[in-house]
Amino acid sequence: QVQLVESGGGLVQAGGSLRLSCAASGRTFSSSVMAWFRQAPGKEREFVSAISRSGGSTRYADSVKGRFTISRDNAKNTVFLQMNGLKPEDTAIYYCAGSPVGTIWSIVEYDVWGQGTQVTVSS
Repeated sequence: QVQLVESGGGLVQAGGSLRLSCAASGRTFSSSVMAWFRQAPGKEREFVSAISRSGGSTRYADSVKGRFTISRDNAKNTVFLQMNGLKPEDTAIYYCAGSPVGTIWSIVEYDVWGQGTQVTVSS
């Protein structure tokens, strides 16, 4: 079973940047679609971004489009989320997730999740 461990969260001022990382171990990382989700206090978990197995296709939530960039390094079994222009409303726990089936547009449920990393953006 694959395991996911997120890192890179922290406290940043509005307008700042953070780079999240998600390291995978277990089954072949390169065979999984990878994604980032987030959950703010009192809100449901929401989709942020996803990346195809090769890294050639990406998908973003409208709320982060143009500010966040997802990427992956299959040689290092790691997926990244570069977050620029951070806003207080980006404050949330960010989760990495993976799925061995489907595409970045068709996956309904991801089967593997990390424990999350806290991102706090101050105004």
